[in-house]
Amino acid sequence: MVDAITILAVALLVGGVVGTLVPLVPGGLLSLSGIYLYWWHSGFAEPGTITLAVLTLLGLLTLFAEFFAGSLAARVGGASWTTTTIAAVVAITLLLVVGPLGLLVGLFGTVFLLEYFRRGDAAHSTRSALFATVGTLASTAIQALLTATILFVFVLAVFAF
Repeated sequence: MVDAITILAVALLVGGVVGTLVPLVPGGLLSLSGIYLYWWHSGFAEPGTITLAVLTLLGLLTLFAEFFAGSLAARVGGASWTTTTIAAVVAITLLLVVGPLGLLVGLFGTVFLLEYFRRGDAAHSTRSALFATVGTLASTAIQALLTATILFVFVLAVFAF
């Protein structure tokens, strides 16, 4: 019989996967919470030490992608740290007001405008804005793959072996 804590742990892991697709929901943190809740509940026995270390590393990579991948992509595209910071604030604000489309349009538009005012080069501004926007979308895909991997490995480690 499966107990309530096990169900909650798996629900947190599933929520982690779903959370990566919903803006402002920390999917990696939900996944790590599910892993450690179950580990605590099992008396620190399951999953095993190596599996726990691998799952923790995947969870930390997910958190890194969530918080830094978009900014790093903008920097690779040539945007300044100031532009990246302002664009993040504008994008999150528009996300809350308009939704996911607001995030993408706000991010692209803010990076483009600020970089254009900074350098006066439309090609550079477009490149920076595209890198920031694609980086944010790629970050979401990476997070979804990582949290799905965490869920899959957890289920295999705990229920199959």
